[in-house]
Amino acid sequence: MSPLDLLKINVNDHTESKNGLTYLSWAWAWAEALKADPKVNFKVEMFDGTPLMPVGGTFMVWVTVTMFDKPVTCMLPVLDYRNKPVATPNSFDVNTSIMRCLVKAIAMHGLGLYIYGGQDLPSDDEPKETKVIEVTTPTATVEVEVKTANMQLFADSMIQFVGICEDEGALKSYWKANHTQLEGLKAFDKTLYTTVLARFTEAKANFVNKGKEDGSV
Repeated sequence: MSPLDLLKINVNDHTESKNGLTYLSWAWAWAEALKADPKVNFKVEMFDGTPLMPVGGTFMVWVTVTMFDKPVTCMLPVLDYRNKPVATPNSFDVNTSIMRCLVKAIAMHGLGLYIYGGQDLPSDDEPKETKVIEVTTPTATVEVEVKTANMQLFADSMIQFVGICEDEGALKSYWKANHTQLEGLKAFDKTLYTTVLARFTEAKANFVNKGKEDGSV
């Protein structure tokens, strides 16, 4: 099975709606991921021994899913039952957000991606604008067939991070953590990659200038 096969799977029977949002069952999504790639694994990213990254008085969780030898990292705010950011999350809030972030990361590999795109059903047509690209991982160079929707979602996530990042160190760490995906984005759509790079470069320059003004550089 490939990401293109995952894109075609109808997940509607395994979703539920809460407060106007649609959620895919994490247990079902993980079972499908195991069927597609028995080597699939996921990692909850940690920040000083906790899965929570503070952002402006609230928190984010980060999950990396490696599937088809390709790691994808996604972030998600910790929300309460009303889908509002939580300033003092409890263990239930954190666990719920982590599992939803897991589903989001699996979607980046194709399963249920159409839900995030606001569509009711996966397309029955042959995927358009797909390419087979070479992606360099820490262990090898592999060929991956990707679709524009996946690359656009990844690029949007990278740009979204720039908007909430609070220091240069976090900016550099996130770029490094997504190096493999960024190489894939560059091979697939250099213009889109340049847009992401420009946002990170601009943010880095702003942090450096701010440091000079504060006297910390």
